Amino acid sequence: MQKSREDYLETILILQNRRGYVRSVDIAREMGFSKPSISRAMSLLRRAGNITMEDNGLITLTDAGRKIAENIYARHRLLTSFFTGLGVNEKTAAEDACRVEHDISEETFDRLREYMEQTGK
Repeated sequence: MQKSREDYLETILILQNRRGYVRSVDIAREMGFSKPSISRAMSLLRRAGNITMEDNGLITLTDAGRKIAENIYARHRLLTSFFTGLGVNEKTAAEDACRVEHDISEETFDRLREYMEQTGK
């Protein structure tokens, strides 16, 4: 899956957790993108079966979309924690985690997660 689609799904998950609901304008604000860009992305996500959109504009993750979003968000949180544990400031750690979360292999991520669990971090 493309990085941008994963970012949209992750953002929808974060907003749903934070606010209980998500609209396109909320995603645009959170990500700093234009409303037309968000509209196009939501159309692609809907066609891919990752979200549903209600007549009132509310966006909901499907089970498939939620699975992808939760996986990416778990990677983001673990990588951010790892980087801050190395002494990287929180903002830089979160930005770097966002870049790495999409490209790290399952094997490397699993080993990193095991390492973090073993060291209690």
